[in-house]
Amino acid sequence: MNLGKFILAAITTNPNRVPSGTTVFVCDNKEQMDLFATNLEAILDGIAHAITDEVYIIVKH
Repeated sequence: MNLGKFILAAITTNPNRVPSGTTVFVCDNKEQMDLFATNLEAILDGIAHAITDEVYIIVKH
């Protein structure tokens, strides 16, 4: 199975800003959010994109 252009996860400090239907990691602060984004990029073989100051998504291109 080949997944292309798929949101693998969302990382946020505000869970109200992320729609349901995807894996969500809720962080306490921006620094923790940045660490999660960096690690999940490598683990999931995806790319982190900052949507807002409160939300990153990990996308498989």
